Amino acid sequence: MSVTKETVIEKLRTIPGPDGSGDIVSLGLVSDIFIADGKAFFSITVPAARARELEPLRETAERAVKSIPGIVGAMVALTAEKKGGGMERAPAPPPLRPAAHSHGHSHSHAPKPAPAPAPASRQPGKRGVPGVGAIIAVASGKGGVGKSTTAVNLALGLATFGMKVGILDADIYGPSLPRLLGLSGKPETVDGKVLKPMERYGLKVMSMGFLVEEETPMIWRGPMVMSALTQMLREVAWGGLDVLVVDMPPGTGDAQLTMAQQVPLAGAVIVSTPQDLALIDARKGLNMFKKVDVPLLGIVENMSYFVAPDTGTRYDIFGHGGARKEAERLGVPFLGEVPLEMAIRESSDAGTPVVVSQPEGPHAKVYRDIAAKVIDQLEAGKGSGEGPAIIFE
Repeated sequence: MSVTKETVIEKLRTIPGPDGSGDIVSLGLVSDIFIADGKAFFSITVPAARARELEPLRETAERAVKSIPGIVGAMVALTAEKKGGGMERAPAPPPLRPAAHSHGHSHSHAPKPAPAPAPASRQPGKRGVPGVGAIIAVASGKGGVGKSTTAVNLALGLATFGMKVGILDADIYGPSLPRLLGLSGKPETVDGKVLKPMERYGLKVMSMGFLVEEETPMIWRGPMVMSALTQMLREVAWGGLDVLVVDMPPGTGDAQLTMAQQVPLAGAVIVSTPQDLALIDARKGLNMFKKVDVPLLGIVENMSYFVAPDTGTRYDIFGHGGARKEAERLGVPFLGEVPLEMAIRESSDAGTPVVVSQPEGPHAKVYRDIAAKVIDQLEAGKGSGEGPAIIFE
């Protein structure tokens, strides 16, 4: 059964506005609606200051649309970016710059003009992990922005440049790497003491998801969480790694802060979505790493735009460019835009990330380009003891 935009609009007319008067359609709060493969995509404009308060409005709209016969999924975002009565079309993105990397760390592509690089600090007092050259945190200020998918494809992108890469799932309460990488089973031990990481697609992988059943609720308090993270980081036979990517828990709580304080991170990659409400949360993550002297390797804008599969037309459903503008404002490198593409989500859910399932496709090239820029930042930071001065207003 094919569902039209008009059907979705009529359903959304049943949802009252933020203050109970009118409805979100009549009030002009709903962006244009795009439907592809039975999935609906749109955003709702709300005041930035009321974002948290109005999250139930977003959830109500999402549930309402999902209840429509023929709709199999919905992607709804809150945004404070007024679209002026409908979803904006944007020009097609320019061709991706090819990265001509050779084996190991050497690479010879011509870098684009960028903000000053974020060199890695020496971070005195933080004990390194034997056999691991550099540790990168992939973080976000909130959940649901595609952080874990970005972390996995970034790790695989780094590996395509000849690097030996591992990835650690630091989300104790919601580990996702087993599903994203199609891994199951329990890790073996070395002499009954040190865990051997699982391996997939050339990556060495460790996650709490390997150690507990998927349905087991995790009700640990802070000290227990940090003990588990320390063991998964330091009591694992990582072998010789050039880079260990750490998929951080979403948010900026005690576990994230303690991890950033105790681990000698070479830098952090922040994942955000384009709408400025998500960027409010992203700034929390940026500020957290700044406070503990962790350099910022850059910002990735996920779900940046949507390209219609039938026409190739690009749409900015959730706004566009917010992460790039934030990076420019803070003097932090902007690493790239990842499109809102169902193939990325579906391949991840199937345990075959797009970098390995469609290595010659446009989305794999996006992640490889991001990985190339991360390598640039890591190499620029060698031998430097201080990160950039980042001012938060």
